Amino acid sequence: MISSHILGTFDEALGTLRNNVLMMSSLTERSIERAMNGLVQRDDDLCAAAIADDEEIDQLEKQVDQDGVDLLLRFQPVASDLRRVVSAMKLSGNLERMADQAVNIARKARKLNKHPALPEADLIPPMFAHAMSMFEDSMEAYIREDVELAMALKPRDKVLDEMNATASKKLIQRMGEDPDQLRGYLNLMFIARHLERVGDHATNIAEDAVYAAAAEDIRHQPFVPSRS
Repeated sequence: MISSHILGTFDEALGTLRNNVLMMSSLTERSIERAMNGLVQRDDDLCAAAIADDEEIDQLEKQVDQDGVDLLLRFQPVASDLRRVVSAMKLSGNLERMADQAVNIARKARKLNKHPALPEADLIPPMFAHAMSMFEDSMEAYIREDVELAMALKPRDKVLDEMNATASKKLIQRMGEDPDQLRGYLNLMFIARHLERVGDHATNIAEDAVYAAAAEDIRHQPFVPSRS
């Protein structure tokens, strides 16, 4: 009976920890979407809302860290239980940094909104769609402990890197052709870079999902493209 009671209490504490991580994920996704809609729709109110979201996400990260440390000290979990706690704490850090990218995008969007729209802004939505698809799948891999889905994120991150490189090359070319719009092109380059960083953090989350589910550390493993 004592053993069962302790296990149930640990499961409850772990469930609370995971729920806070999922709340962070939902708020972070909303913040990035608001920032991007603020850019595409040229809506400063949406940009402000994305920036305002950051405080709640920061507080949730602190709560996850505090609860995670408390859980480790109280229950001293081992094996898979330990990995799940550590992964949740690491995941919250990646979510907080994703939310920081949303703030950065929103701030750059507000600067762009002060001037006539640049056609080159069309380079950004495809990167946003790709980054958010990675984000959603990384969280799905974490929730379901789906190793196969998580492992598929690495090659998708390479695609996003290539999209960023292509966008940067085009924007640099436009700077030379139209130097009067230099600041606008720079802000678009920064936004592309922020989205590329969202993909990096999604890949980190996927790596944590693999660690939690399979006790395998796939960080820094070289990406080997499939021969098809």
